[in-house]
Amino acid sequence: MLHFKSRSSYQSYPSTPINAANVWSPVAWSPASKRNRLGFTSRRIAILISGLLVYFLLHILLSSFGSNQVSVSKFHTASIETDRWSQPLHSRYAINDSSRNVTSVPGAAFQPPEQVQYRYPDTVDTFANYKYRNTCNISSLDLHSPFAPLCPDRKSMIEAMSSGGRIGNDAPYMPRGCDMRWFTTEEICEILGRFEKVIIVGDSMMRHVIGSINVLLRKDLGYGAVTDWNFTPEERKDCFCNYQFNVKACSIQGIFKTADVVKNDPDSLACPSGTVDVMSAAVEQMIRFPIAPEELTRLSSLLPPTKPSRPYAFLYGHGLWNDLDLQATLDWLDLILETTLSQAPWLSPSSHPSSSSSMSSHERKRETGFWPRLFLTPNACGKDKPDEWVVTQGNKALMIFEESVGIEVGRRGLEHLGTWNASIQSNKFDGV
Repeated sequence: MLHFKSRSSYQSYPSTPINAANVWSPVAWSPASKRNRLGFTSRRIAILISGLLVYFLLHILLSSFGSNQVSVSKFHTASIETDRWSQPLHSRYAINDSSRNVTSVPGAAFQPPEQVQYRYPDTVDTFANYKYRNTCNISSLDLHSPFAPLCPDRKSMIEAMSSGGRIGNDAPYMPRGCDMRWFTTEEICEILGRFEKVIIVGDSMMRHVIGSINVLLRKDLGYGAVTDWNFTPEERKDCFCNYQFNVKACSIQGIFKTADVVKNDPDSLACPSGTVDVMSAAVEQMIRFPIAPEELTRLSSLLPPTKPSRPYAFLYGHGLWNDLDLQATLDWLDLILETTLSQAPWLSPSSHPSSSSSMSSHERKRETGFWPRLFLTPNACGKDKPDEWVVTQGNKALMIFEESVGIEVGRRGLEHLGTWNASIQSNKFDGV
């Protein structure tokens, strides 16, 4: 894991007041500001792509509880603090298909989202109260366009997300056939709080995923993904808004675990204290196969030998660093899974052979070994992909790799999310 050297002093700048004029912007100091600040292209694409991946993950985590059915339902006001561990989030929304208040538009390709309170966040800018919302000029409505119906279960949801796209270049993303929820930060905190840890293992795309999670948890579009508490004035210029995802200038200042935020800037975390623990397992180092022994040791250190009170969730991503070599990716994954089970045998269903028929679905999952795992394959490449990589990492290779990985990880009991369709009609922040 990367360690950050502390700085004795840094200059602090105020955030942009909500709904106020943009009185200050570090981007204004940069040559990059000569671009159109209101454009939808490269200036916002990093958070767009990474943000969508975060919501894919959250849907998987949410629907892992209770039954496999993720019900679309009518909202009722149960307290978040009431039995948070045993009560799935979606169970607090009463199911009644006949009560859905949807205004049908005859002949329309997409119907308006259900007119129930549960879907209200999907129809408004949930970034409205985020820091630097006006300066960074990013709205959640730019990223996702809601429609009806919501996907009825996890299987259909993953398929819809993997095969969705855009109606036009850089248009808002839409799943295919059925829609996803766009969660508020409060819902994100509750979903992630159901897990003891969320461990992210992989390459640079996974670094963007954990960075975007921190943007959402901190409600900060300007510096949410980076360690701004120890920034120099120069770093505050270079790593602002989309530029916090700049691989060359800002990746070493990325936040790789929420514990660092709790330690250094606890007031910036929107979640209740001690409820969320998201961390990466050597994102930058565990990128190739063979995997270095010290990296496997580091992964093992994150796992307790006995079953914790709450489950662990795992998110994997791999491919480009081995030139989309399918066998290398599978060997990489198999070794990680083997190492994980060796250190945490309680994850295996065979370690809990018996379960009571009186148990709830959720209790039975925990008793028989609950191991939620999601594998993400790389996004589509952009027009600036170097010619020498077009054959091994171009869009044809990416499409074949995504399809093949989906088959193989399914045989290993993992769920798979493809990101090629979600990113093909979008301008990439780095062009590749």
